[in-house]
Amino acid sequence: MAAANRCLFSWHDVDALPDLRRLEMVIDALPDEQIIAALEQKRGRGRNDYPVRAMWRALLAGIVFQHRSIESLLRELRRNPALLELCGFDPLPRQGKPKAALERHPETGQTRIIHAARPVHDAVPSHWNFYRFLGNVIELQEQHGLIDALIQRLREQLMAALPDLGRHLGFDGKAIESHSTGRVNRETGQCSDTDADWGKHETRGIDRKTGKAWNKVKSWFGYGLHLIADTEYEIPLAFHLTPASHAESRELNAMLGELFEQTPELGERCRDFSADRGLDSAQLKARLWDEHQIRPLIDTRELWREERRLPDYDPDQPITRALDPTRADNIVHTEKGRVLCVCPQTGEQRDLAFQGFEAERNTRKYRCPAAAYDLSCAGREACHHNAGVHPGDYGRIVRIKLTEQDRRIFTPTPHASPAWQRGYNRRSALERINNRIDHGFGFEEHFIRGQSHMTVRLGLALAVMMALALGHVRQGHNEYMRSLVRSPPAAASA
Repeated sequence: MAAANRCLFSWHDVDALPDLRRLEMVIDALPDEQIIAALEQKRGRGRNDYPVRAMWRALLAGIVFQHRSIESLLRELRRNPALLELCGFDPLPRQGKPKAALERHPETGQTRIIHAARPVHDAVPSHWNFYRFLGNVIELQEQHGLIDALIQRLREQLMAALPDLGRHLGFDGKAIESHSTGRVNRETGQCSDTDADWGKHETRGIDRKTGKAWNKVKSWFGYGLHLIADTEYEIPLAFHLTPASHAESRELNAMLGELFEQTPELGERCRDFSADRGLDSAQLKARLWDEHQIRPLIDTRELWREERRLPDYDPDQPITRALDPTRADNIVHTEKGRVLCVCPQTGEQRDLAFQGFEAERNTRKYRCPAAAYDLSCAGREACHHNAGVHPGDYGRIVRIKLTEQDRRIFTPTPHASPAWQRGYNRRSALERINNRIDHGFGFEEHFIRGQSHMTVRLGLALAVMMALALGHVRQGHNEYMRSLVRSPPAAASA
């Protein structure tokens, strides 16, 4: 019976088939039955000219094939019958039910029923049909968070397929401009996107050549995308969308609590968490390690100002402060957490030899550099005397307990150490994900206004990215999981 309902002409051999397999992969991998059921329930007994499942797949096709607008997607559906059939639409126009009308005879006054010609329904839904369907998806997200639930289910399925997914996590914020200038209408007193607002991102630094301070400010009207992703596999795992003025630090704290509550296994898997210096916070770093045993790999800001105002300040030398100001000791540290000893005789500074992190003691362990590297030190005896220690041939040991120091400066993995640098360098994965969002999914130039609309479109884009990765992993092609445009190799060559 199913074969009898198929079209007489099949489009399975057209040239576009390799591209269509990407959509098939997303359809197969996406756990969207809950959304489809909710949409069908919302439609109820209304007209079913264009089935819910077909409309949903067409919406996904617009994202998979990177259409910038609904009109662009509809044009693709009109010229590509294979895509139309894959989505679930009938490629041939069909006639609807005949409309009946009553006609009164001018002489006798009798009425009779006249059957008008049957209306012809286009195979492709109209712009109005599609926007109404998209409005229903947006409403379900606002009321029940179905797109958020879809992201969560994809995250859990990816974790089942990749046992080490989530070991290295990272966070980044991104500006998403609204399709609105932000100008206020003089008559209404509002702009065309009432949910968005103005955001500002300020970057500061010092020119190494000239020594002059520089300041760069970027402002935009729209929203902020806050993204947590696996930095090893370059797969997004969670997101928040807020008006542009919302602080990243507040959103990150909320996202961490939400993420580890929804998916506790992710908190158990995670070994390190990276973020840029804008998220530098003693509270955040302490929370990651104390509550979840996750090593924070977050760049440290340079906030010490008092020493810069001193007359003998040398900008070529690092600013140091005593590790324990209550003792007449010669161990100092920088704001980046670098630990040094100052020779009591010559004033020479040397980095202590890092011996690792002792998790059971929650301390960093360091050793005297002269003993560790077999160096001569004229002030070794004075150093031991001032510290009140009597080390043997192994040399002096310095332990730094994290809870007794500034948690912003001292973390389990020392700043700029090889392990820290490797983990922090993985943050480039977030930049590549952001690039795909901008250029692959068209969020650099779009026509979206409103936070709820933007949340749905961004959520679906990230869900498609995750579904493509999951599909490639299930087919044994992990090397293609980051690609948005490559079809499965075996399918493409068939």
